[in-house]
Amino acid sequence: MKHAVITGANRGIGLELTKQLIQQDYQVTALCRQSSAELDSCSNVRVVSGFEITNPDSIRQSCQSLGDQPIDLLINNAGRLRRVSLEDMNNESIEEINTQFKINALGPVLVTSACMNQLKSGAKVALITSRMGSIEDNTSGSHYAYRMSKSALNMAGKSMAVDLEPKGVAVAILHPGWIQTDMTAHAGNDTPDNAARDLLQRIDELSLETSGTFWHANGTILGW
Repeated sequence: MKHAVITGANRGIGLELTKQLIQQDYQVTALCRQSSAELDSCSNVRVVSGFEITNPDSIRQSCQSLGDQPIDLLINNAGRLRRVSLEDMNNESIEEINTQFKINALGPVLVTSACMNQLKSGAKVALITSRMGSIEDNTSGSHYAYRMSKSALNMAGKSMAVDLEPKGVAVAILHPGWIQTDMTAHAGNDTPDNAARDLLQRIDELSLETSGTFWHANGTILGW
């Protein structure tokens, strides 16, 4: 049975990814701050709660709890979106920018690093990012914390693709779309189950030759 590790798996896209991977006969390790009733009801899931992606010690401890179990798929899904505009640059918004950097950009790097020994040849790493991190695509401005942190994540994903290639590990940088989750106040134009299905299709198609590419979940290659 293949093994997937997913951060932020208690709700939204992370929960749907968990449910669909179970249907594909994966065993899933769900890393989350707090579980949910729906996650707890899933079979073939090991829930590691108390996972705090802004805390390097928590990341190390959570990943160490996996022991030597190989990871076939690591999905860095946990994220945070709070609007910060140019007019909002006060102490509170500065702290929000720092928080989103820790969660959206640094956290996935630390998680992937902590799982390095379990990522064997043929494994895959997926980063759930956003086209809001695309400089080329930015025509509406604002959202400084989210845009900046997701741009940083995209750069990290490209570096990961280079650094993990000798291990035979491929990296996907994936925009799920505008999805109806708590993060978007359920104002998106598509559902988490559809997004998860499309994301998993992109991951299934991923190879070392396409590693480090920035994709929309629908298969379109996005500009940096």
